[in-house]
Amino acid sequence: MELKNNQNIDSEGIIDKSDTICIVGAGPAGLAMARSLLSKGIPFQVFERHSDVGGIWDIKNPGSPMYESAHFISSKYLSNYFDFPMPDEYPDYPSNRQILNYHREFAKVYNLYPNIQFNTEIKQIKRVDKYWFVETGSGEKYLFGGIVCASGITWSPNIPTIEGQSSFTGKILHSVNYKSSHLFQGKRVLVVGAGNSGCDITCDAGANAEQAYISVRRGYHFIPKHILGKPADVFGDGAHWIPNWLSQFVLGKLLNLLVGDLTKLALPAPDHKIFETHPIINDQLLHNLRHGDVIAKPDIEKLEGDFVIFKDGSKEKIDLIILATGYNWSIPYMEESYFQWKQGRPELYLTLFNRNYENLYALGYMETDGGAYKMFDEMANLIASYIDANRKGNPSAKRFAQLIQNDRPLLNGNIQYLNTGRHSVYVNQVAYKQYRSKIQKKMGWPELKPGQFQDLMSPQVPPEKS
Repeated sequence: MELKNNQNIDSEGIIDKSDTICIVGAGPAGLAMARSLLSKGIPFQVFERHSDVGGIWDIKNPGSPMYESAHFISSKYLSNYFDFPMPDEYPDYPSNRQILNYHREFAKVYNLYPNIQFNTEIKQIKRVDKYWFVETGSGEKYLFGGIVCASGITWSPNIPTIEGQSSFTGKILHSVNYKSSHLFQGKRVLVVGAGNSGCDITCDAGANAEQAYISVRRGYHFIPKHILGKPADVFGDGAHWIPNWLSQFVLGKLLNLLVGDLTKLALPAPDHKIFETHPIINDQLLHNLRHGDVIAKPDIEKLEGDFVIFKDGSKEKIDLIILATGYNWSIPYMEESYFQWKQGRPELYLTLFNRNYENLYALGYMETDGGAYKMFDEMANLIASYIDANRKGNPSAKRFAQLIQNDRPLLNGNIQYLNTGRHSVYVNQVAYKQYRSKIQKKMGWPELKPGQFQDLMSPQVPPEKS
């Protein structure tokens, strides 16, 4: 599969892009990566299987987990792209439609659209010598100099098997198939799982179903969306100078005052300290529980006819079960052997760099305790800096390559996350930023600076005079 010299296409119809980086996905991570590469003059091409940018935020994107009532769980103030604030008229917690428009405006302003090929699914990516062979679903074949997997983590639903489900006379759906609260009208609905989406969907059911229930396996800490009048993340951002153990203690006490005893609502008491799992940012569910519109139930024992039997021996007649049971992470266009997987998550240096292939990267394959988009920008800047140093033969590239192989930092900020698959690549945002910044400084690679992307921006057309 060797390309002929000085030709763009070889005898097998393979397009030579060996000087170009391939980005898979035009969602938030892919867009951040594209802007960063563009700013450094590194050639790239984005492949997106949908018809426009935005990833999961486009409810029309097949397989998207988005639903009509979905809002941001982090506030607009700390969740924007670097140097690209969300509009002033957006509320503290924008709707999914506003977030989608924000991504599309970002792609327009920074002239990313010309580098994105839409309606193009990646069929396979495999290693060829030091390059990457990429084949699309339409049969196009390329050879790229590097790959950034930015296709996201919420496309492969985790669907558990429940004892007796073959006898169940109701309907069972995964939350990925939930779009509108109209689905709940006149039904007795059970939502399984108390993650942020599960809580949102349960609230929709509480307002529209004949009766709504939520099955909760373990106890969680519920953080209100506003604390003392401020968005919760803004409130917490002002306390980053406080050690995490003290923040856990202080905020834990404050939540006890603000939220109260959750066991009075039939929810299990949390079996861990606050921040040791991904936070549940929701106070509407507690409102619904206190008003009886939602009833909390324990884990499911089995299904039997039109009844759900729970582990406490109680049972309820249910018409519809929504499984808000999360997603299996996958990179379906590459063989699993290209990545080292740990508890269902790819094990990568700083959650970004493949330890076995120096030109294979992933962006967005992690979870954290705060807004992701500025973090994506900083991560993309680190990837782009490494690619740039490699291309220029800068000695820092070899030093960083040694870190990729040997450096295994703890990025938990001394918080003991639960030992689950979800938390195996979970990072504390402050700890991650501090460590990344330290490494970047040692390499001599600059941090992001306000205004550095300004040259990429489209000229702003003044509004027409009336």
